[in-house]
Amino acid sequence: MKSTERCPWCGDDPLYVAYHDKEWGVPCRDERALFEFLILEGAQAGLSWITILRKRENYRRAYHGFDPQRIARYGEKDVARLLGDAGIVRNRLKVAASITNARATLELYEQGGSLNELLWGFVDGRPRINRWRRMSEVPAITPQAETMSRELKRRGFRFIGPTVMYAHMQATGMVNDHLVSCPRHTAVQG
Repeated sequence: MKSTERCPWCGDDPLYVAYHDKEWGVPCRDERALFEFLILEGAQAGLSWITILRKRENYRRAYHGFDPQRIARYGEKDVARLLGDAGIVRNRLKVAASITNARATLELYEQGGSLNELLWGFVDGRPRINRWRRMSEVPAITPQAETMSRELKRRGFRFIGPTVMYAHMQATGMVNDHLVSCPRHTAVQG
């Protein structure tokens, strides 16, 4: 794929290009991956996504492969370990939110639900296919992201504001926000 055809946000950084070409916007229904994106998108709040992408493998290591059952049991010793880990974003509120979100995820499971059902329910189980021609047309939030954020907050999740949730929707393919000129716009639909 020629770099001029891609969505321009990924530039030419090889990590960003690989993420754009292989992952971003691909419909994801895997529980662990959906949970991982909740944690990573929350960590990204106020930062650039490339910062989080560069730390992603460190997050996977530090957070035990994003196993919500293990993370839900984290105590003060684990919080101290995470806050001392230069490989991740060392923000006390974000670290606390990741543990809270693991616990909220387990509560969802205990109630017979799943992240897949809950999150995809906001788009009626099907990706929303947008037809943006310019990056300036792509919204930062949508009514669905606002509703999703409110519902997750009601369920005890944290660091899941509407902007974070819309980024989550984009990353996990709940919306297709590749520009129509990008070959991935069609590819992620098929």
